[in-house]
Amino acid sequence: MLAFARELAEADRAVLVWSMGITQHACGEDNVRAIVNLGLSQGFVGREGCGLMPIRGHSGVQGGAEMGCYATALPGGVSLTPQSAADWSEKWGFEVPAVPGRTAPEMLDAAADGELDVLLSAGGNWMEVLPDPAWVESALERVGLRVHLDLVLTPQMLVGGGDVLLLPAASRYEIPGGCTSTSTERRIIFSPEIPGSRVPLARGEWEVFGDIAARVRPEVAAAARFASTQAVRDEIGALVEMYAGIETLREKGDQIQYGGRLLCEGGVFPLPDGRARFSPAVPATPLAPRDGEPRLRVTTRRGKQFNSMVHELGDAITGAQREDVLLARADVDRFGLADGDRILLRNDHGELAGRVRVVELRAGNAQVHWPEGNVLLDRHARSPEAGVPDYNAWVTVERA
Repeated sequence: MLAFARELAEADRAVLVWSMGITQHACGEDNVRAIVNLGLSQGFVGREGCGLMPIRGHSGVQGGAEMGCYATALPGGVSLTPQSAADWSEKWGFEVPAVPGRTAPEMLDAAADGELDVLLSAGGNWMEVLPDPAWVESALERVGLRVHLDLVLTPQMLVGGGDVLLLPAASRYEIPGGCTSTSTERRIIFSPEIPGSRVPLARGEWEVFGDIAARVRPEVAAAARFASTQAVRDEIGALVEMYAGIETLREKGDQIQYGGRLLCEGGVFPLPDGRARFSPAVPATPLAPRDGEPRLRVTTRRGKQFNSMVHELGDAITGAQREDVLLARADVDRFGLADGDRILLRNDHGELAGRVRVVELRAGNAQVHWPEGNVLLDRHARSPEAGVPDYNAWVTVERA
C-alpha cells in the first residue's frame, strides 16, 4: 500500500476502484478505510478525473442499502441508534426498534439452534453464497416453515425438513408503474415496466412485504401498504433527503444523481469544518499456516456468473474453467505438480477437487471459483463489524 501511495503521489488524476466483496471478505473494513485514507491523502476527491469508486453487487444492492434494507441500518444509510430510531418513528408514525435485527449468517445460527419457526427468504441463495454448505442445509432443515420469494428456482428451496412455500416474485421489468435502481456512481435510474412481461401470480416484493407487515401489525397497515410504486417514490423523496427528486422519475431514461456531479467538490466535505477525517486502519493479523505443513492461502473468485448463478463453465476473461485452481509457477514446482494435474485442496472444513492452472500469481496464494470453494470456508470467521463471512482459507495441496 505504501509503494502504491508513492506512485499515486506522482499522479495528478486517479480513480481508486475496489470491490466491496474482495476488500471486506479479504481483510475487513480496515482495508476499505486504508483505500479511502489513501485517496484523501492524495486529494483524489472532489476534482475532475478523480474519485473513490466502490464496486457493489448486482443492481439493487446500492439502492437497497441506502433504503435501509439491512438489519443494521435505516433509510439514507443512517446507522441504527436510539436517536435515529426515534427520528424515524416520528417520520413514520409508529415505533421503530432501536435494536438491530439478525444478519443472514446470524439467522442461520438461530435456525441451527432451533430458534426460528418461520423464515421468509426474498431472493438469496444461502446454499451457495455462505460458507459450509452442508451446515447451511442442516440449519435450514430445522426451520418449521420456510417461505421463498424469488424469480428462479434455487437449491435452498429443495432442502427438506419443515414445510416449504414457494412464491413467484415479479422482476423489476414486470412492476406496474415501474421502479428504480441506484448505480454505484449515485445515479437513481427509472426502470419502466416492459409491456406484456408480467408472469401470472407473480407479485412485487414491495407488495408482499407490505401485506405481511399489515397482517402482523394491523396498527401500522396504513403506513406499510402503498397504492403504487409512485406512492413509494413519493414517500422516499419526502423523507430521505439524499433521494429528493426520485418522485419525479416516471419515464424510461429519467434519472438523477444525488450529491451532484462531483461529491465534496473543491475538497469541501459535509462536516462542521468542511474537512475530511482519516480513519484508523489496523489490518487484521492473517491466520498463519501450521508449522511444517506446506499450505496455501486460498481466495475465491467469480467467473461467468451473476451473483451465485453460474452461466458458463468457462470464464471468457481468464480462460479458466470452473474446476481450475489458479496457482503460481513457483508453487506448482514446489509441490511437484504440472499444469493440468488433478489436485485436492483440504483443510479442517472440507475438501475441493480441482485441476492445476498456472497463472501469474504471487507465490503462496491460490484462487478457486465461488461458490464451489465455499466448502473450504470457516463459517465462524466473520467481519467483527459487519458480520460478513471471510471468503478466504488456508489449505493443503495434494495430487488427486
